[in-house]
Amino acid sequence: MNGLIQGVKGLLSFLSAPLIGALSDVWGRKSFLLLTVFFTCAPIPLMKISPWWYFAVISVSGVFAVTFSVVFAYVADITQEHERSMAYGLVSATFAASLVTSPAIGAYLGGIYGDNLVVILATAIALLDICFILVAVPESLPVKMRPASWEAPISWEQADPFASLKKVGQDSTVLLICITVFLSYLPEAGQYSSFFLYLKQVMRFSAESVTVFIAVLGILSIIAQTAVLSLLMRSIGNKNAILLGLVFQMLQLAWYGFGYEPWMMWAAGAVAAMSSITFPAVSALVSRNADSDQQGVVQGMITGIRGLCNGLGPALYGFIFYIFHVELNESPENDAESSDSKKTESHSEQSSIIPGPPFLFGACSVLLALLVAFFIPEYRNMSVRPSSWKKLAGNHGHVHNSQLPSEAKEPLLQDTSV
Repeated sequence: MNGLIQGVKGLLSFLSAPLIGALSDVWGRKSFLLLTVFFTCAPIPLMKISPWWYFAVISVSGVFAVTFSVVFAYVADITQEHERSMAYGLVSATFAASLVTSPAIGAYLGGIYGDNLVVILATAIALLDICFILVAVPESLPVKMRPASWEAPISWEQADPFASLKKVGQDSTVLLICITVFLSYLPEAGQYSSFFLYLKQVMRFSAESVTVFIAVLGILSIIAQTAVLSLLMRSIGNKNAILLGLVFQMLQLAWYGFGYEPWMMWAAGAVAAMSSITFPAVSALVSRNADSDQQGVVQGMITGIRGLCNGLGPALYGFIFYIFHVELNESPENDAESSDSKKTESHSEQSSIIPGPPFLFGACSVLLALLVAFFIPEYRNMSVRPSSWKKLAGNHGHVHNSQLPSEAKEPLLQDTSV
């Protein structure tokens, strides 16, 4: 059921994220920030009201649950180019901070007061978030960046949900970045869906140890995505920071794959924190190479690729665990110790050479991403505009300067006869 839900949600996110980003380039960020946050949080109260409605809504919510593309476009609006890597690192670090605090808070409150209170509290926080956006978050897209009233706000080619696939192939830099994101995030998405259960069932971590592991990993990720990423961007540059993050991710996954002792998982977790610099570094590179009025659509393309991975990754990891006979089934806490020992012996017999086969597959995938990333240029203007932008001149008599590629803007300014 979880694989089906994530698959549907990921596919819908992949198709809708570029469109949501493109619309935010036209109509502003705030309204779409409200929309994406609302649909991301909408399934929460349904967890207790109706599980089947929860499954349905969380699947369909993938159409609008693409907050990252709007947030990163917002950051690009309000920061200078040299500030964006640090800003994207802060955005990713706050996400890591939520992963540090929420499992511990949920487990503590659920253990004392029950799951109902956890769902109620989560719903209240989601409503507070929406109110905060309404009251305290200003619109970031300048009015001069939006089309005039006589202009078509968005063409059908931009609104076509399958147009993102066409746009990827139109520019070699966009294509290389999208392939890098896909190959690196596919194993990461699969890891998120199974890793903590893997720690409990295969590595025999207790529930408390898993909570501490999440907290330590989250704290280290916050440090990596803020102070360390900022230092790396100044010293070795944007592209080299991406390559370094991919190297750390590959080492981390290989370590998880071959590790068979708890201390090895802890050591690999420290390496995993360093690998978290990859996504904010990629977002900074994409932002640097895109025009100011194209930030939403390019960030949406990257978010869409991540959404597709969120659908494919868990299914892929589950299939690999299955074919290698590594079972990740939750066992009741009151099972006899003899049963636990039999399971441990069974796991050790089945996977004595490679305890975590999916992680090794992930390491190979990241290695391919690393090879692709070598060919990404450090700086090159990307164009993800529809090929029909020239037709707008025939429709309206003239073309708004913000709708033209950067190489066409200067002649337009000089030639008053256009």
